Amino acid sequence: MRSIRPLLMAASAVAALTLTVTACGPSEENAGDKPVAPASLDPDKLKIPEDLKDRLKEHGIDLDKWRNGEWKNWDRDKWLREAKDFVNPIIEDLWDPDRMREAERPDKPVEEEDISGDKGVTDPTPVPVRAKAVAAQYHDNAPESGKVFFDGPEGSMVCSATVVKDPAHPGKSNLVWTAGHCVHKGKQGGWYRNIAFVPSYNDSAMETSALEKATREQIAPYGVWWADWVKTSDQWIAEGASTGGAGAPYDFAVIKVTPEKGSSGKSLEETVGSALPVEFNAPAVPKIASMTATGYPAAPPFDGQKAFQCQDKPGRLSLKAEQPTMYRIGCTMTGGSSGGGWVAQGSDGKPALVSNTSIGPSTAGWLAGPRLGPEAKAVFDGVSKKYAGQ
Repeated sequence: MRSIRPLLMAASAVAALTLTVTACGPSEENAGDKPVAPASLDPDKLKIPEDLKDRLKEHGIDLDKWRNGEWKNWDRDKWLREAKDFVNPIIEDLWDPDRMREAERPDKPVEEEDISGDKGVTDPTPVPVRAKAVAAQYHDNAPESGKVFFDGPEGSMVCSATVVKDPAHPGKSNLVWTAGHCVHKGKQGGWYRNIAFVPSYNDSAMETSALEKATREQIAPYGVWWADWVKTSDQWIAEGASTGGAGAPYDFAVIKVTPEKGSSGKSLEETVGSALPVEFNAPAVPKIASMTATGYPAAPPFDGQKAFQCQDKPGRLSLKAEQPTMYRIGCTMTGGSSGGGWVAQGSDGKPALVSNTSIGPSTAGWLAGPRLGPEAKAVFDGVSKKYAGQ
C-alpha cells in the first residue's frame, strides 16, 4: 500500500502501500551506502534503448556515469518526474537474491484520525480479517501475483503486483498492475529506478532462513522482468504523498515489462500461464459479495518473503468528497502488500482485477484500494496502445 501509504508502518522488506502499509527503507542519510551488485558496473550488461539514451541526454545525464551508479543520484534536477521522462535501463543481475530479500518499503501509514466520514460516504471500520498464507506452489494458486522491486532515495524497496490481460496482445500480455506509489514518489518526487517484476516470488514458500542460501532461480523461477514503460495517473503525480492518504483514490499504475535475460519468444502471460482481466466499471459495493486481496506483506509480524491473502465483503471509504470513494476491506496484511491485486467477480461472472492495495492503518486492521474508473482505464489504455503494434 502506498503505505498503505502511511497507514501502516513497515519494518523490513515491505511493499509500498498508499496510506502506508509499505515497508520503510533505510534512512535517507544512508541511502547511498548500499553496495551495487558488481554486474551493474559492467557496461555490457546495461541495456539502454536508443530512445532512452536520447531522453537521458536531454536531462544532462551522462550514460557512462549512469552505468557506474549515477542512477543513485536523487538530486531534484536528476530525479525525472514528468510522465514522458520515465527511463529504466536494464542492469542485468542487479536484483540478485540478497538484494531482493533485503528490499524494504518507504511509505508510512495513515492514522485513524486522518479518516473522516463527513467528507463523503464512509462505512464503519471493518472487522479485521486475518491474512491467510497462499499455499505453495504460488504458481498453482496465485499465478498472476508477484513482487515489484525498485530503488528510491531511501534504498531498495518492494511492492506487490499482478499480471493483467492486454487486449492489444490476447494471450500474450506483458502488462503488470500495481500501485502508483510503487513506481512514482508523487508530489514530492519523481519516478523510481530499476523497476522490475518477479512473478511467483519464492514460489515454493521457503522459510526466510532457507532463502538466505537460495539461488536466483529458486527465488525467481519465472525470471526477472524489467519495466520498459510505466504509467500512473496524473492525479497521483500531482497530489500523491507517502502519508495521510493524499492521492490514494488514484493510486494505480500499469507497467509494461520485458525479460531481463533476453526474449525466449514468450510473453509474461505465456510464461506464467495466466493473466487477469481488469474491470473498469467500478462495481458498486452492494453488488460485490467479496473481494480477495493478495500481496507480500513485509512489516511485522510478516517479513515480505511469502504471499498472503485476505477475503472480505468490501465497504466504502471516502477521503475527500470531491474524489472517488475507495473500497475498504478488513485485512491484517502490512506494508509490502501495496500494489497487490484485489479480485472479484467481473461483469462476465469470471474473476477480474477490480482494485489494488493502496493504503492502510498503522494498526494493520484494514486495507483500502481505488475504484477503477475512467482515470484508471486511461492509464491502462495508454500503455496498451503504446505497444499495440509491437
